[in-house]
Amino acid sequence: MNFLLVEYAILLTGLFILGAVFGSMLNVGIYRLPREDNLWKALKFMFHPPSHCPRCLVPIRFYDNIPILGWLKLGGRCRNCRGKIAVRYPLIEALTGLLFVLLYVAEVPSQWGWKALQESSLWHLYGPADALSPLALANVRYACHLVLLIALIVATFIDFDLRVIPDSVTVPTMVIGALANTILGDVFIVPLWYQTPAMAGAAWGYFIPFRDVLSAPAWGWLNNWPHYLGVPQWMIAHPHWHGLCVSLAGIVVGGGSIWAVRLAGQWALQREAMGFGDVMLMAMIGSFIGWQGTLMVFALAIGLSVMVALPAALRRRDHELPYGPYLAGGTLILLLAGRWIWPWFDVHFLAMGPLLIPMALFLMGSLALMLLAWRTIQRRLGWGPPAEEWIEEARWDPGDQLAYLANQTSDDQHGRWRSDSWPGQSAARGQSQYRQWRYGG
Repeated sequence: MNFLLVEYAILLTGLFILGAVFGSMLNVGIYRLPREDNLWKALKFMFHPPSHCPRCLVPIRFYDNIPILGWLKLGGRCRNCRGKIAVRYPLIEALTGLLFVLLYVAEVPSQWGWKALQESSLWHLYGPADALSPLALANVRYACHLVLLIALIVATFIDFDLRVIPDSVTVPTMVIGALANTILGDVFIVPLWYQTPAMAGAAWGYFIPFRDVLSAPAWGWLNNWPHYLGVPQWMIAHPHWHGLCVSLAGIVVGGGSIWAVRLAGQWALQREAMGFGDVMLMAMIGSFIGWQGTLMVFALAIGLSVMVALPAALRRRDHELPYGPYLAGGTLILLLAGRWIWPWFDVHFLAMGPLLIPMALFLMGSLALMLLAWRTIQRRLGWGPPAEEWIEEARWDPGDQLAYLANQTSDDQHGRWRSDSWPGQSAARGQSQYRQWRYGG
């Protein structure tokens, strides 16, 4: 009998159970977090009040709250009122457990030694190498990415349901990502800056058209840039500062890329093209995987949205598509298949080096012009909404909201059996005399 195989199977089973338990908690977060705007109140709302049936308000017993099995035992209905419990709850628990297992199989090698570490889905030529043992490094990095995975699951389902991504999901996770990279130092996927031999060879193809300009003395450093192989020494000598820089660069580039698309779309379409929640989600992703990874996730998300979202949008004629799930899907692809994607991405994109900045500006300008042309075509053909429909709404003050609610139920007994209540309630509504005339007393 292969005891290592048995131990590995037991470990994966334990990870599935752990993931299912976390999935049960994520169901609570998906339901409760969007219902509180304040960050601290939302986090407190995760734990208080205890889980209960939303129909009869009876607390759920601990043995009915066992992931997957509790739902199956109850037949998908509340024990007290027999109200229906959505099948999505056990499905999210099972999905979380499966993703815990899948991510572990992809990231953590089943053998020992640095040679075996090359089997990891996140292996890179200039990945972390010295601080920890190979197995410890793979497990610690896996634990960090579990935090990211949990946040992505919550953000995905909230975005599907409500088309929002609350800060209570992204901000705490972003802080955890920055702290983990800073304290641990060597849990990054790729360093802040590096140059592989393959990238150096490809870089000449980008710089040859500018050889006359680059021959000037002022551009000497740029002309010699393809020769700078490896990783700068300070990143190796100061792993904690390097980890902080990796995280901060990921936050800036990740959030900034979505912010740029948001501004370009808003200018071209004269409406909000992408929510601020997507900006914060991409910044959160960048805090774990660095700025290079955010560019890759951004490209993968575009491909996923084109393949999945656009056909569905054309079929339903729904012009509002949640983009967060596709950012989450791109991140998952990167974590599961990074070692096959990085070499291609290094040579075809990161080899541009300093040319990435003007290239990004060119792409943003092209996107804005393309969206502007599309909006013009829509209006000429009568497809899109008229321009005057997208007028900013008048301000709705709290007083307006209270007046609206009061007018909706001017009689506090409307639609109810008569019940005695505190006299101050009707006095505050200016109805005390009316109540005495109608009900007596």
